[in-house]
Amino acid sequence: MSKRDYYEILGIDRKAQPDEIKKAYRNLAKKYHPDLNKDNPEAEQKFKEVREAYEILSDEQKRTRYDQYGHAGVDDNGFEGFGGGGFGDFGGFDDIFDMFFGGGGRRRQGPARGADLQYNLEVTFEEAAFGAKKDLHIPRTETCPTCDGSGAKPGTRAKTCSKCNGKGTIQFAQRTPLGSFVQTKTCDQCGGNGKIIDTPCPECRGRGQVRRERSIAVNIPAGVDTGSKLRMSGEGEAGERGGSPGDLYVRITVKPHKIFTRRADDVICEVPISIVQATLGDEIEVPTLEGKAKFNIPSGTQPGTSFRLKGKGIQHLNGYGRGDQHVKIKVVIPKKLNIEQKKLLIKFAEISGEEINPEQKSFFDKVKEVFGV
Repeated sequence: MSKRDYYEILGIDRKAQPDEIKKAYRNLAKKYHPDLNKDNPEAEQKFKEVREAYEILSDEQKRTRYDQYGHAGVDDNGFEGFGGGGFGDFGGFDDIFDMFFGGGGRRRQGPARGADLQYNLEVTFEEAAFGAKKDLHIPRTETCPTCDGSGAKPGTRAKTCSKCNGKGTIQFAQRTPLGSFVQTKTCDQCGGNGKIIDTPCPECRGRGQVRRERSIAVNIPAGVDTGSKLRMSGEGEAGERGGSPGDLYVRITVKPHKIFTRRADDVICEVPISIVQATLGDEIEVPTLEGKAKFNIPSGTQPGTSFRLKGKGIQHLNGYGRGDQHVKIKVVIPKKLNIEQKKLLIKFAEISGEEINPEQKSFFDKVKEVFGV
């Protein structure tokens, strides 16, 4: 028998927001709860469907897979816990009662992984091209070295909470308009830890963790660019209750360079030359990431011409070889000429038979035709 559509089960639109999904689930869970429908044999099955639909649609990743692939995308998650065992104990359904009646949630007592950290690091153009080593000063939470994370003063031990017997949660019966239910909430004596510390550690004051600023060396690989992220395993916040620490992510921003610009792993540089150098050709010095290099400009070089210096670009990230450098020629036109310079240019034009640029002459002819001048 094929399963019904989860959206249809909850009676919601496929674009429903999380609060709409939760509201629909609460209403239907109350309606079909087996303890409130003992004379209705279909209620238990409908309750299972409602719970299953909520489990999928309230989880963003599962919902995405379901929207893309239907039931086939989420069947591997399984729902064996809903069958065969009846509903006498209601293990796994404590959150339903919390949702209905506002009870406190249960705190995790097992190991919890520490949070990840992100550090924004600005590097120079050259450091990005060739790599560098940096020392980062990272404020983070660490396991207390004095008590080794126990929270108790050295030489003493935490004792098991007498109220919850180390469980971290307590149960109590509560009457509601729907009947009497057993509710689970966080133990108010130990705060859900299951342990009581009579003599706290003087350094961390019983928390088991301290705040420190740690200097961490990071190797910036050659070829990074703005937006690159480096992951440093275990350099994040300390875990709780023996959990592993989080990771540190270093996000790279590359400073702009005064001369060079970057295109992928190629470097672009604009070099100014004079009209004489462009016309006659010349040997010039061009800047590169490794210093100056000599380069021959051929005669007759036009403005905007680009020449390639092979292998003078940026190191390929996590690979071999480098990009190229592209030298773009900018011909500088003098704004002021003395009398002798003007005479020489006029003489050059006469020798070349250039009274006026042909394109300019054609343009002025068109102006005469339009305006009759």
